[in-house]
Amino acid sequence: MEFYNLNVNTPKGEILKMSDFKGKAVLIVNTATKCGLTPQFEGLEKLHQKYKDKGLVVLGFPCNQFLNQEPETNETMEENCKVNFGVTFPLTEKIEVNGENTHEIFKYLKSKLRGGLFGSKIKWNFTKFLITPEGKPYKRYAPTTTPFKIEKDIKQLLQL
Repeated sequence: MEFYNLNVNTPKGEILKMSDFKGKAVLIVNTATKCGLTPQFEGLEKLHQKYKDKGLVVLGFPCNQFLNQEPETNETMEENCKVNFGVTFPLTEKIEVNGENTHEIFKYLKSKLRGGLFGSKIKWNFTKFLITPEGKPYKRYAPTTTPFKIEKDIKQLLQL
């Protein structure tokens, strides 16, 4: 399976194809609006603004699997992220990142980039995956890795 063969729905139920991002670096993040790491939305938005015209796509994948920290519905989540956190990068519908109903994108990413102590399992909100402009999983980052610390890898992939 290839990254560009995968799709996800937007919060409005429209299909978002990963193939639309060919030639761009993609930063995939499982997000939650009521998490202690939620301030990372600000850093993710800064990366989005700084590099969106240079070839970076930030994609937020809201997930409610960790202590119900994404209580919003698909209908209210996008607006909440815009109003409360200034998010303008694309969000998907709520998905699962672990277990029986793991979304295909996270199944694929976890199979290619394993985590530390927990193996491939996503241990918390704001786990991040960086994909090369050729669609290859490049690096996985822990939830506590701030967006700022990922910037050098993004610049390397974008050849900046």
